[in-house]
Amino acid sequence: MRAYYFDNIPGDQRLPHDSGNPVSDHILKSLGLLHWHIPTSEQNQIDTIAEERSYKNRDIITVTKQGLGDLYEAKLKSFYEEHMHEDEEIRYILEGTGFFDVREHPSDSWIRCQVDTGDLLVLPAGIYHRFTLDETNAIKALRLFKDEPKWTPINRGDLTDVNPHRVDYLNSLAVN
Repeated sequence: MRAYYFDNIPGDQRLPHDSGNPVSDHILKSLGLLHWHIPTSEQNQIDTIAEERSYKNRDIITVTKQGLGDLYEAKLKSFYEEHMHEDEEIRYILEGTGFFDVREHPSDSWIRCQVDTGDLLVLPAGIYHRFTLDETNAIKALRLFKDEPKWTPINRGDLTDVNPHRVDYLNSLAVN
């Protein structure tokens, strides 16, 4: 996985938008992001991490125009809306490439995380983020969950700033 500051230049969200300013692992860790690169030939390591982090359930999501049909454009648009979740978001990329953008706190700058096959990314509950494909327009990912599979985005707004999971996330940053 490669991380850098998003350039904020208007245009196709699927383009790299690389500002030329890389983001260190130290900064990612300070925001609560975790990541590993695990070759798909060594997926048994995913089971080890899942057990260590109490991930009990999993499913596979494939995001392609062919796979989603008429829902494709609407799904991409919803993934790219700035949102948070009340649970960790865990993705292991089985095939393809894409971008997870996360908000740096307190600057509110976007950090773009470019994910590729074999990348495992964990976003903490309460972090503002968004997702988009890159120009290949295809990704297949294993989604891991601590409890029953759910994917409930809470779009950023006045109420999300006081959401207990958001508040807990911000408090965890103050401790680090």
